[in-house]
Amino acid sequence: LRAAPRLGSWTGFSRLLIKDESVNPTGSFKARGLSAAVTAAAARGVTKLAIPTAGNAGGALAAYAAAAGLECHVFMPRDTPVAFQLEVRSCGARLELVDGLISDCGRIVGERQEAMGWFDMSTLKEPYRVEGKKTMGYELAEQLGWELPDVVIYPTGGGTGLIGMWKAFEEMEQLGWIEPGRRPRMVSVQAAGCAPIVRAFEAGAETAQPWQDAQTVASGLRVPGAVGDFLMLRALRESGGTAVAVSDDELIAASHDFARHTGIFPAPEGGATLAALLRLKEQDQVEADERVVLFNTGSGYKYLETLNHFPQ
Repeated sequence: LRAAPRLGSWTGFSRLLIKDESVNPTGSFKARGLSAAVTAAAARGVTKLAIPTAGNAGGALAAYAAAAGLECHVFMPRDTPVAFQLEVRSCGARLELVDGLISDCGRIVGERQEAMGWFDMSTLKEPYRVEGKKTMGYELAEQLGWELPDVVIYPTGGGTGLIGMWKAFEEMEQLGWIEPGRRPRMVSVQAAGCAPIVRAFEAGAETAQPWQDAQTVASGLRVPGAVGDFLMLRALRESGGTAVAVSDDELIAASHDFARHTGIFPAPEGGATLAALLRLKEQDQVEADERVVLFNTGSGYKYLETLNHFPQ
């Protein structure tokens, strides 16, 4: 958790913080959930793992499967940035590129898993990924002296991190570690070309309908239908938060602004949180003196083709 005084001065927020998940072992927040999930699976005798991925989850599963000596099968959209593909193959996993989206990859895993003897490691198809992700919530409290920020802005595709943090806050309240009623407002950020949670939130719906023709350069946000949609929407509403969609041009430009004012080279998903903060500022939804945390969920080094573009 890093203070961001220069970015805060540039944006007009005096207490801006960055939770930089790019320093995790596989370069993204996905290492948290999948390290826990692989450990739990291996302890229970699982030998073959499979996962649909937009990028980072596949790399994380491949890495931890390699460490545990487990067979790993990764299904990824064919147009996923090449760094993710190389990471999976280098770790010894079997990669299958799919003409379609992560939802198509998930369908393939579901169709084949029984015949192939795979254990499905998809988001919320097993209980341990969310347990790993919830450590982000515990760390926020610990690193801020057992207080929580006022606002958490988080990029959401599958949304396990947001769900996990909300679970962590509930547990800490029950344990008496944090003051009841002092949870942050949670903000879900999605890309305008794939924003099912934003649409459902604005409509007052309890679940999100799948997004048709999902398109965005931020591959981690290109999730047309999330299994945990109802849990995300519940957390947003219970926290008094909101959901924001930003364009690809906005999130790429914000990624460069993010790097220029912090020295952190963010994934496009991380840049999207800054674009969302600027939008919320325009709408007077965040006060200048509130403690705001932006989540950079991964490293820009995996998205060099995408970030090699500077919108005018």
